[in-house]
Amino acid sequence: MQIHQLSVVKKKGRKRIGHGGKRGTTSGRGSNGQKSRSGASVDPLFEGGRSTFLERLKKVRGFKSIHQKKCLVTLTSLEYACVDGEVITIALLIDKKLAPKTALARGVKIVATGSLKKKLTLGADVTASEKAKESFQAVSQ
Repeated sequence: MQIHQLSVVKKKGRKRIGHGGKRGTTSGRGSNGQKSRSGASVDPLFEGGRSTFLERLKKVRGFKSIHQKKCLVTLTSLEYACVDGEVITIALLIDKKLAPKTALARGVKIVATGSLKKKLTLGADVTASEKAKESFQAVSQ
């Protein structure tokens, strides 16, 4: 194939509104109003005078953290579910269904609700509140 054998495909021109033609005087713009005028553009966020979506969002105050909260486990549930001398890890708590599977990503915190009588040791991946740590130390002594 040579260059003189190529055929040119003409591009279709885009539709221009308001330039007369077969559509009559309004040319597809409707009869009157802001959008029928030449050079008209309405702010896409304008909602006819009511408070816009963005202005309403400003009133929803507060802060939402991107970090998930840790799963909480009480001393009472540990006393009920664990055996004397166990090491408490996240995997153990998930196995005993004291924490959800999402606890692997979120972490676990033991809270001092209730009392502890069994000798349990905390694993490295589990955090505890100050009072919970005191109760772990009091039982181990």
